[in-house]
Amino acid sequence: MNVLYEVKEHIAVITINRPEALNALNLDVLCELDEAVTKARDDGEVRALIVTGAGKAFVAGADVRSMKDFTSGEALVFSEFGNRVFMRLESLPKPVIAAVNGYALGGGCELSLACDVRIAGECAKFGQPEVSLGVTPGFGGTFRLPRTVGTAKAKELIFTARIIDATEALSIGLVNAVVPDALLFAAAFDMAGRIAAYPPFAVSRCKASVNMGAGCDAAAGAAFESSVFALCFSEEEQKTLMTAFSDKSKK
Repeated sequence: MNVLYEVKEHIAVITINRPEALNALNLDVLCELDEAVTKARDDGEVRALIVTGAGKAFVAGADVRSMKDFTSGEALVFSEFGNRVFMRLESLPKPVIAAVNGYALGGGCELSLACDVRIAGECAKFGQPEVSLGVTPGFGGTFRLPRTVGTAKAKELIFTARIIDATEALSIGLVNAVVPDALLFAAAFDMAGRIAAYPPFAVSRCKASVNMGAGCDAAAGAAFESSVFALCFSEEEQKTLMTAFSDKSKK
């Protein structure tokens, strides 16, 4: 299995499992990742996800050995499929946390960017080194990285193929937190648990609203936000929670 999937306490854990190749992404890995995303989407018990890598790397990039002899047509199919998988992950109606251990380069950095939150171990390394191989980022780096760290910084990293450490990644907003490597999974699981404790309908609508707002103008974002806010008032759990809060505040 190139991708492992398990569920514990309402949290799905997806592990890229090609440690002998530093978890490099090939077509087989992408297909299995797509299947794991579908499992998490369809499992009503899952309220949050963690994506990580087995061994010493998160994902060291796309598999160069499998790509080096691609024709332009084959490269287009590979990029389009990878983008579809990452877009499905990004739009999943459940929060996704990347627990970044070791290298997150090229497709690995792009995989982390498709997640909602990134927690890095102290030894994590990030970068988009594609130009050093004569290609461009192909799985979302040219549009997700600018949205995350700003256009100028994204251009710098992409144009220079520079690899940065976890401390610099934190300073530019590429990751949310840096923790000791030994505590990485525990930190990700703790955050996922905190998310899973809240009503899934509210969390999923928060994610949808933030994603919508990031890609539209303020008027459209406000309209969408109001619509999902209103939908929450059709849920019984909202009534229960607000009534309990109101009753408590009266005491």
